Amino acid sequence: MPMSGRKDTPREQLPDSPLAGALSLPRAGSDFGAIDADEAWIAVIRKMDETYAELVRQQVELEAKNTALEEAQGFIAGLLGSMTDVLVACDLSGRVEQVNLAAERAFGLRADALLGRPLSDLLDPSSETTAADVLATVARRQRIADREFTLATPDGPLAIAVNGALRFDPRGRAVGIVLVGRPIGELRAAYGALAKAHEHLKRTQQQLVHAEKMASLGRLVAGVAHELNNPISFVYGNAHAMKRYAERLIAYLDQVHAGADAAALAKARGELRIDRALSDIPATLSGMLEGAERVRDIVADLRRFSSDRREAREVFDLAGVVRSAVDWVAKSQMPDLPITVAVPEGLEAVGHPGHIHQVMMNLVQNAVDAMEGRADRRLEITGARFETPDGLQVAVRVRDTGPGIHDALMDRIFDPFFTTKPVGKGTGLGLSICYRIAEEHEGRLEAANHPEGGAILSLVLPAAP
Repeated sequence: MPMSGRKDTPREQLPDSPLAGALSLPRAGSDFGAIDADEAWIAVIRKMDETYAELVRQQVELEAKNTALEEAQGFIAGLLGSMTDVLVACDLSGRVEQVNLAAERAFGLRADALLGRPLSDLLDPSSETTAADVLATVARRQRIADREFTLATPDGPLAIAVNGALRFDPRGRAVGIVLVGRPIGELRAAYGALAKAHEHLKRTQQQLVHAEKMASLGRLVAGVAHELNNPISFVYGNAHAMKRYAERLIAYLDQVHAGADAAALAKARGELRIDRALSDIPATLSGMLEGAERVRDIVADLRRFSSDRREAREVFDLAGVVRSAVDWVAKSQMPDLPITVAVPEGLEAVGHPGHIHQVMMNLVQNAVDAMEGRADRRLEITGARFETPDGLQVAVRVRDTGPGIHDALMDRIFDPFFTTKPVGKGTGLGLSICYRIAEEHEGRLEAANHPEGGAILSLVLPAAP
């Protein structure tokens, strides 16, 4: 096809190219020469466009990286400026390369006056750690941990506690060391405040432990008082009856000794109801004796359970311990509480009966507290002996009909000072102490929820051989 119609036509500029307006295609001597020249120039211009686009993209990336670098530098500068600890960065020869604002304040000099100076110029001659020590540590590629330095400042020597670490370049080569120090006076003040807080915490814990002991003692005294009240009241009432009978008998015997005749004695015998008194005296004395024996047994239990023979271990009957705990806690606080105790006689364990009695009182007390204000209230205590791979064991399980234990709290109920009771109601030490006592007896204390509601606390102890 002839191309002569295009021979003298000027080439159009390529759009969207920054170089298209400055370049024009040369005229060719023939149609085929013009086509080859067009294609060559088009290829060159396209390559220039691609190169320019790549330069633009790299320029955008460079600007983004510069922005990120400036932000990072600003962050690092702000971080260094906000540090209250003195920071000094040195090279491997001990020349200062970087300091922070805290170091400028400490030395009373601007950063440009400190850069390039040897580390030895910044240390007071009395410094326990010298610049040579720092360089030796760097040479061994070791860290500096809690070393005491003394800085030479305008206000005089300043003792600081310093930690240091090697500084590496991107290739992993050691290029210097960074030293960070805090005035020892501040550390001592901080340690002093920490020590005071620790002592305050210890006193608070001791007060809480004492409060728990007093609470346990209060429950014990209240339970014992309730238990003693019944037999003492019985003895007291019978003693009054015996006093009345004695007064009648004395009046009758006075008439006998006075020589009254038979008719007068018969009349006095009827008026004073001597025959009834004589028939009541044996039962009255028997009741007084029974009440006194009950008081004796309660006192004996109290003495046995309150004994503080920590190393003494003996064989004791868990049934008696359970009955005493129920009588001294549950019956005194909830007299109308339905209680089922199914602990067989002769369920013997080895340990300290007083400590186990304290555990049982706490378990019963917790069960009573859990059922406070609930319509359905029942306390069930069972006991059994069973064989395990570790040997023969005995267990006492205390079940209440309270709300049970929340699953999220199951792992925390034995932690010291943890309680779900209102403020002033509990110290959070009862179950923790019980758990420790069980462990000391080579046993365990376990908690679970009953399928029908309420919680079950199980005390497992080694059985008597």
